[in-house]
Amino acid sequence: MHRKKHIWCAVMIAVIVATDQITKLLAEKYLSNGAVPFIKGVVQFNYVRNEGMAFSLFSGARWIFVAVTALVCAAALIYLFKDKCPSLWAYWSIGVIVSGGLGNLIDRAFYGYVIDFIEPVFINFAIFNIADCAVTLGAFSLIFYIFSDFLKKEKKE
Repeated sequence: MHRKKHIWCAVMIAVIVATDQITKLLAEKYLSNGAVPFIKGVVQFNYVRNEGMAFSLFSGARWIFVAVTALVCAAALIYLFKDKCPSLWAYWSIGVIVSGGLGNLIDRAFYGYVIDFIEPVFINFAIFNIADCAVTLGAFSLIFYIFSDFLKKEKKE
């Protein structure tokens, strides 16, 4: 049972990382001439090189980001594959977060920047990528799990 779960988690991580990397290559190839509307007034594709972290904070700290991301992803993978996770929900949430971390880690390590290309135009917000979506959605899912688990324990007491 555990082996099967780990294999599927590894497949999921590989698929998300591959999707992230392929979309970034496509963005680099096809968006160099400027933004392209996707859903008019909502989202456009716009190629940007982000040398920092979220919202381009801490630009120039490439190797610190590489080291910290690699350590966090390695620790999370060890946690997952040693069956330390309390639930399948938390397990998959952490796996999604790791996949996003690995996607951006590849960019930082090989290029010195992260390729971002998804730009919401209906609000003033950062341009992001598939890996960022994975980290964000995985984190929200994990937070929701922790919160619901806390409520279940409170209800029992």
